[in-house]
Amino acid sequence: MVEPLDLLRSNLSRVRIPEPTNRIYKQECCVSFDTPRSEGGLFIDMNTFLAFGKDYVGWNYEKTGNPVYLHIKQTKKLAPEDRPSKKPTLLAIGIDGGFDNNEIEYEDAYSIVILPGYVTLPFPSVELPEKVRLAVDAILRAEGAERKEQVAAWTADKKQVSAYAMNLQQIDNGIIIPPSGWKCAKCDKTENLWLNLTDGMILCGRRNWDGSGGNNHAIEHYKETRYPLAVKLGTITADLEGADVFSYPEDDSVLDPLLAQHLAFFGIDFSSLQKTEMTTAERELDQNTNFDWNRIQESGQEVEPICGPGYTGLVNLGNSCYLAATMQAVFSTHSFYSRYYKNQNLKTAFEVAPADPTVDLNMQLTKLGHGLLSGKYSVPAVEGKDNANATTPTASAKQEGIPPRMFKAVIAASHPEFSTMRQQDALEFFLHFLDQVERVNSGKPEVDPARCFKFGIEDRISCSSGKVAYNRRLDYILSLNIPLHEATNKGELEAFQKLKAEKTSEGKEVSADEIVRPRVPLEACLASFSSPEEIHDFYSTALKAKTTAIKTAGLTSFPDYLVLHMRKFVMEAGWVPKKLDVYIDVPDIIDISHMRSKGLQPGEELLPEGEEVESNKPVANEDIVSQLVSMGFSELHCQKAAINTSNSGVEEAMNWLLSHMDDPDIDAPISQGGHTVVDQSQLDMLISFGFQEEIARKALKASGGDIEKATDWIFNNPDASASSDMDATTSNTVPTADAGLPDGAGRYRLIGIVSHIGTSTQCGHYVAHIFKDGRWVIFNDDKVGASINPPKDMGYLYFFERLSN
Repeated sequence: MVEPLDLLRSNLSRVRIPEPTNRIYKQECCVSFDTPRSEGGLFIDMNTFLAFGKDYVGWNYEKTGNPVYLHIKQTKKLAPEDRPSKKPTLLAIGIDGGFDNNEIEYEDAYSIVILPGYVTLPFPSVELPEKVRLAVDAILRAEGAERKEQVAAWTADKKQVSAYAMNLQQIDNGIIIPPSGWKCAKCDKTENLWLNLTDGMILCGRRNWDGSGGNNHAIEHYKETRYPLAVKLGTITADLEGADVFSYPEDDSVLDPLLAQHLAFFGIDFSSLQKTEMTTAERELDQNTNFDWNRIQESGQEVEPICGPGYTGLVNLGNSCYLAATMQAVFSTHSFYSRYYKNQNLKTAFEVAPADPTVDLNMQLTKLGHGLLSGKYSVPAVEGKDNANATTPTASAKQEGIPPRMFKAVIAASHPEFSTMRQQDALEFFLHFLDQVERVNSGKPEVDPARCFKFGIEDRISCSSGKVAYNRRLDYILSLNIPLHEATNKGELEAFQKLKAEKTSEGKEVSADEIVRPRVPLEACLASFSSPEEIHDFYSTALKAKTTAIKTAGLTSFPDYLVLHMRKFVMEAGWVPKKLDVYIDVPDIIDISHMRSKGLQPGEELLPEGEEVESNKPVANEDIVSQLVSMGFSELHCQKAAINTSNSGVEEAMNWLLSHMDDPDIDAPISQGGHTVVDQSQLDMLISFGFQEEIARKALKASGGDIEKATDWIFNNPDASASSDMDATTSNTVPTADAGLPDGAGRYRLIGIVSHIGTSTQCGHYVAHIFKDGRWVIFNDDKVGASINPPKDMGYLYFFERLSN
């Protein structure tokens, strides 16, 4: 029998000493959610530095032949019961000053394990070969890849000393700042005021997304004068380090070591000032430690925790609630349940994954699916998480949930915004996610679960010549305007407005209990989608002139799962984005059979195919485009938004933009006269792949000029021929791309709601409610429980499942 040390020496060639650039996984298994705290601990491959749980390390040995592993097992330390809880001072987790949450401390135990016999050697040990000792030391010293990504994204940057502070020029203009009674020099604002440290001007701060905040006078003053530093009045106290100093050229909160001197220049005795305003960091921290626990989160309700298969929560990685709520809804569908859980086990996904399974979407979706649905990790947390001595779980204890780190890293790899820890729009994430799933399943439509959401939309355009045109497109979501004029409680709203006016005149505020919100039926929102809409300046190929046309829309197919997006973010006076404070009355069962498009009808005559002339180009309204460009969007995107909403207004174009920013063809050229202009170099590239020119041209048109999408289209449509490439104005058949999509009856049952709390999709909090096993369940990050009062009237995204006949 071979001695353990001899066995290790014979396998030294399979041991690597990690380089600084190597990613080392030591906190989580790459095919499951096992950790060093799991019963079997964690095994780190000392060649690839990938980590595996006890049930999965054998698979890695079979696949790679790598026999040597560092085994890490963590057990709880006994902790004093009276350990005080520290208040966080930084918007961060797991660092000094960050969120502590009385986390339990653990003791680490290490050993070297050699497969396949699981021969074990202790570590540390002077008897181990030097190469092994060096490799283990490097692994243990290195920050884990999982932790490195989390901390880099989570930690709020510490304030730096401003480059402008030490040599700041101050103008002696006789201004003396009083200790109170401040007001903006350019408006009536008395809060959110900033003192410019160069000239002593007091001006209001920035306007927020929802129209609240200041009037931008402070930053406008900087743009006019280039005076760099300002301090927020109300944050200055004897502790000058707590003052909020902002540097406009550095666009960040900064430290001013000479702040006392700079304040004294304007007669400010900081020792006598009392704090009356939150700093920017405190306000951000306050919003993150105190969620708006209202109806959406069912606060104040005794929500019964639920554990078991299908009831696993997702740990918030830092503003990742948009991902958690969306994925809970997605995995409640039969399509994703079957594709990534029922019909694909973890071993199969691992065997077909590349050498690094952490970057493979199929593997990480299968891992997430098994983590959410198997019930393995949906167990009550040990009673008294703060007490390391506790060992018994209770039925009332909440679960710990699973952290979707690797999945988030993979899905965000092609989208920089989702790789940050900033809050994101759940709709944008949902569309980006489905696009990535469709890509990895390209050429295999029979196994693509994203198709369960996909459907066709047909626009019918009738011009004053009496002739018609039909245009078709595909989508994953039905985005609906909210017609406030269809509110069913108009009398109550009028009474509320009178009460509000009276209280405002008396200098009082309306209490939360007195607020009345419009109630709009979902039927009215669906009717608004299908209702006739005027298109001005429509170029008619029959009249050879511009005219006014009427557009109506319908669906060419009904998906297995219908996702409705409520357009709650609109533009109000002054082009300020605003969230509609409105309730949508949503029934459990809806019937959209009447929304099916009928296509070309007997007696209808199609508009003739026009020449590709300049006058036939889709033209974007310049006013709409300029206003959207001023908000920071690119001109091409704004032109597309205006054209795709038929120049109907800034609000409609803005809604279109927010829903389509992640479209794969968003940067493609604008089509002309119904024909997409095909780039010759792209055409030549596809021809060089061996495709016929006619098929390549059609694929590029169908994909909006995207080479990768065009290639996918060709493989997905092997029977396509150039002769079937007809313009939408002359075809009354469903396009090939629409063929094969799920279709059926138009009756649906509500099964999921993703709700949003906050003034903007870029802040706040997302929660999911899912109908499971005959009851509504709330999924609020890692909190899972029986819902008592699901907020059906407050959803942002609604998930409906088609009912069988």
